[in-house]
Amino acid sequence: MQSQFGIANVWIQGDFVTRATAVLLLAMSLASWIVIVIKALDIVKFKKRAREARDFWHSQDFAAGLDKLQGDASNPFRYLALEGREATQHHRNTQAHLHDSLDVSDWVTRCLRNCIDEFTARLQSGLAILASVGSTAPFIGLFGTVWGIYHALLAIGSSGQSTIDKVAGPIGEALIMTALGLAVAIPAVLGYNALVRGNKHILNRLSSFAHDLHAYFVTGARVSLPPENGARIVPMKKG
Repeated sequence: MQSQFGIANVWIQGDFVTRATAVLLLAMSLASWIVIVIKALDIVKFKKRAREARDFWHSQDFAAGLDKLQGDASNPFRYLALEGREATQHHRNTQAHLHDSLDVSDWVTRCLRNCIDEFTARLQSGLAILASVGSTAPFIGLFGTVWGIYHALLAIGSSGQSTIDKVAGPIGEALIMTALGLAVAIPAVLGYNALVRGNKHILNRLSSFAHDLHAYFVTGARVSLPPENGARIVPMKKG
């Protein structure tokens, strides 16, 4: 836009405050989009891992089930299964420890819950950036708007005239700052809401998987399928 209302003109004619505000909004926009893209890719990956976790219960034994949970410790479902097995073996094969006052059910529940809490913190990392950008970007843009109006008033005062050619540049600067603030805030808010919904879905699947693991490690049985698909308790050899 090669006019006095254009973005290029705002940068050229703007002072330090105007340029600093524009750079800050640009940095906030880049940060929010980086978080949105990275976390969205993570959600897609974890949803795939959740579908693989359904096949875990169709295995002949625990070791075969682990083979179906691809990846390393970054796969929360595989990590949960390994930690649950280790917690069960540790409780049953050691003596004279403080955790002996807990039965195996409480001990396994505690370990599985700790794993889920760790993954939840990892899953929600970065969301604070989106929340901060979404809540502050409009006000930063409003600050740029006020600064542009201030320049318009100075132009009127110095010329003694309120003609459009005297105030068009500062008013255009003010309007552009308002638009930039909204352009930064809206994607951050929408991205935050979408990621929260995706995270909730992953955590629900992980909690269901942990519940089935708890039943398997404590009782030696597991739930073959979710209730809507005809769940039933069947034996499964421990690996």
